[in-house]
Amino acid sequence: MTALQTIVARNVDPVESAVLSITRFHAGTSADNIIPQTAIIGGTVRTLDEEVRRLMDKRFKDLVAAMASGMGVEVEIDYEWGYPVVVNHAEQTAFAAKVARDVVGPDQVKTDMPPRLGGVDFAYMLQARPGAFVFMGIGDGAGVHHPEYDFNDDVIPHGISYWAKLVETAMPVG
Repeated sequence: MTALQTIVARNVDPVESAVLSITRFHAGTSADNIIPQTAIIGGTVRTLDEEVRRLMDKRFKDLVAAMASGMGVEVEIDYEWGYPVVVNHAEQTAFAAKVARDVVGPDQVKTDMPPRLGGVDFAYMLQARPGAFVFMGIGDGAGVHHPEYDFNDDVIPHGISYWAKLVETAMPVG
């Protein structure tokens, strides 16, 4: 697992973004005196660039195969490409930001957010159709994938107003 971290450290240009996280490791039983015959390792790879994504795939497979060969073990790699990077479209992003400013005021809308390495299925929609993925602030606290996350119900009216205004502005009646 430590060797896998060298892919990001040694193969990805330092000005590019990539993350390789090992998130699970299952091997053996509860008995301490039995050497496991199999192990399952899982995780995720995140990048902001398709070329870096392909590099991570290749280096991961090459490194795992080389380590397995060196240790005299067999390995089966099931490397699945998950969500692509979310890429907002400029026109739709500007429109969404304008509507948000109309609803909550210009001081409450940030458009200079740095890229994030999260995985979300809306990325597929943005590959098929122009659009914008927006975050609605819910205040300080744990993020949505954290066990202590607690949705702030006080932001519901703002969210409803935003979506209603977005539709009214994009598709005016009459």
